[in-house]
Amino acid sequence: MLNDTIINAERELYLTLLELAQQQPIAYEWLKQLPTWLNEIKDKANYAHAPAYQASVARLPNLNVNNVDLNSDTLTIDTSLNESERKQAMALLKQLMPWRKGPFQIGGQIGDDESGIKIDTEWHSDWKWQRVAPHLGELKGRRVLDVGGGSGYHGWRMAGAGADTVIIIDPSCLFYHQFMAIRHFVGTADAHTHTKDRGRYRTHYIPVPLEALPAHSQLFDTVFSMGVLYHRQSPFEHLQQLRGQLVKGGELVLETLVIEGDANTVLVPHDRYAQMNNVYFLPSVAALIGWLEKVGFSDVRCVDVAVTSTEEQRKTEWMTYHSLADFLDPNDSTKTMEGYPAPMRATLIAKR
Repeated sequence: MLNDTIINAERELYLTLLELAQQQPIAYEWLKQLPTWLNEIKDKANYAHAPAYQASVARLPNLNVNNVDLNSDTLTIDTSLNESERKQAMALLKQLMPWRKGPFQIGGQIGDDESGIKIDTEWHSDWKWQRVAPHLGELKGRRVLDVGGGSGYHGWRMAGAGADTVIIIDPSCLFYHQFMAIRHFVGTADAHTHTKDRGRYRTHYIPVPLEALPAHSQLFDTVFSMGVLYHRQSPFEHLQQLRGQLVKGGELVLETLVIEGDANTVLVPHDRYAQMNNVYFLPSVAALIGWLEKVGFSDVRCVDVAVTSTEEQRKTEWMTYHSLADFLDPNDSTKTMEGYPAPMRATLIAKR
């Protein structure tokens, strides 16, 4: 028997935007494009694996879930799986590999792989959240946009922190269906509890890039862009687009690769950076602060700088391809294979 997880999630997204449009008419522009956005991500002509991904989600077993912890470092779904259900769910979730952002635990106890399923993702995304969360403004009751949200791990954590509405965007067909797989088990655990919207999901996913959204929507109290800026050929355009989604006085949380240096230091990799061919600009923290101020942000502050370790990003059973250790100089881990400084990430917070 197939489940209706994707249909239900997309209906909830539509209803959320419809209600928002009654308060903020710009959201009608989102609603007009929503059918196209949702149809394109499932079109085999665009994504050859889309039908297989949809089938994997639809065939996930329906379980009795006792509790969902969105505040745990490992997003935890408390449920009991019999051996048949565990094997079925495990096989279907592995058809959605590679899993890059997490971790997630479905059934069993954390660290117990015999009675449950631990999706041990490439990234310890919980470590990033631990670095970022102490510096955030209040998320409770706020409308949040998570740009480039991957499988949705951080979006779920934002909901766990009390956000009223979280909209994750990312154009990846695989990540969209990974989110839907986790949504299947989360069910209504993130639903509103107040009378007006009781039962309505708070966490949603639109499979588009930032530039596809209506410009200057000014719908969000907080906008996150983590691990995106260095992939953009025009970083200033990206920063302007982020600003355009924020309400006046709203908060931007920007996390990106940086290098050491002064306000004039920016690395432009000649070819690849850590074997990635889509990395364009790595500024110093001082330069990045200048960029943010130049496009109109204020109260810009750097709250964290961390060198990425091979413990935080690594190959696992759920991501079996090359990872960070394969991209560093084997004789000097402070450098990439290309001789550039090893990945270092900074988190900056700014006001619109």
